[in-house]
Formats: sequence, structure tokens, C-alpha cells
Amino acid sequence: MRVLEIDSRPLRARVTVTLWSPADVRDGAALPLLAVHDGPEYEAQADLTARAAAAIAAGRMPAHRIALLHPGRRDEWYSASALYARALSGEIVPAIGRAVAVAGPPVGMGASLGGLAMLHAQRRHPEAFAGLFLQSASFFIPRFDHMEKDFGRYGRIVRFVRGVVRETAFDHPVPATLTCARDEDNLHNNRRVTAALRLQDYPAALVETDGGHDFATWGGALEPHLADLLTAVWGEH
Repeated sequence: MRVLEIDSRPLRARVTVTLWSPADVRDGAALPLLAVHDGPEYEAQADLTARAAAAIAAGRMPAHRIALLHPGRRDEWYSASALYARALSGEIVPAIGRAVAVAGPPVGMGASLGGLAMLHAQRRHPEAFAGLFLQSASFFIPRFDHMEKDFGRYGRIVRFVRGVVRETAFDHPVPATLTCARDEDNLHNNRRVTAALRLQDYPAALVETDGGHDFATWGGALEPHLADLLTAVWGEH
């Protein structure tokens, strides 16, 4: 793995990215990219790159690179922030592409607020993403998520989600897989957003699982759904 430090003008901050590539792949070999919010947590608690390496070796998943995005000011950046979406699409992803060869736009992945932020970035900058893998995303809807009203960016998230579910069309839908545990408070809003994305011609599916709002559940939901999405987006490599 290698660590990139990317200066962002919109965020007025330095964003850290830990970049993983399959063994023996040179920097100049173009591979698709999976960009992952809360990347260090996915790595520490769900063994994300080890799972990817095993799936690639077994032929269950196309070969790809993984950008483990460090969260920084998570509650601000991951809460439907236009500045963060601009930094991600216009600075962070291009900087990764300058460090190593990347084939096409990335697939974006995240859980909880990180999942919300990936959908928000794709809606703001649709050409920047080829697909979405969103786990227990924090799609706050007042009817279902009144308990979250004390969160500092609750209103901004509600406004964004309301816009998504009210849209009847979207110019650049991409394949999207969502996962959520059946006992989570997030389940109803994930169902609502998935239905809205389908109406907007996203090839979107919601996978309902056992478990809770935690990395053990999200890690358990990776197989086979992440591999299926990446194969659908990138084909066989």
C-alpha cells in the first residue's frame, strides 16, 4: 500500500488516501478503481483489501485498485456537503489517477454517512462515477429518522434526500447496490431511496441482511454483492 496526501482548496484541508493495488501490478498498468469512504475502518474491521485480493485471485471479481479514503472531518464532509463532493470528484479522484493508472471513473463505496456522501457526490458530479455500493446509508427522512434531528447537518441531509426521492428522472444513472440490515432504523429510508433510484432508471437493488449498523454486518454483506456490482460495471478483466 502507499499513502497519498492530497491538498484540497474547497476543503482547505489535506485529504489522506491509502492506495491498494493487487500484488505485482505496476503503477502504469491501468485498472479500475474502487473509492471507499471510511476506508481505514473498512480495512481494519472488514479486511477489505484481503477480501478483494482473494476474490480477484479466485476470478470472482475483476482486478482493480482500492482507494481507502480517510474520513477527515467526517460529520461535515460526509453530510451532503457540496464542497466535499467537488473535492472528491475534482481533486481527490484525479490525484489518484496521476499517482497510478486508472481505467475510467471509479465505483464509489461507503457505509452510513459515507454511503450518503457517495450518492450525493454522484448526483452533483454524475460523470465522475461509474457505479455505487452503499451500505446502511444515512438517508435521513423526518418520518423515519426524527431521532437524528440533533445531528448538526440533519437539515442539509434531509433536503438532499427529499430532492432525490422527488425527482422523476436523472440524466446519468449508474448501477447501484445498497445493503441494509432488517432491524436497522435506516431500513425504511434505504427502501425509499432505492425505489426512487429505480424510477430514475438506475439499475439499483437493495439487499436486506441480518445484523446491525456496524462493520461486521457490512463486511458480511460484501460477498457476493460487491463482486456482482463490480463485474456488472467493469465486466471481466
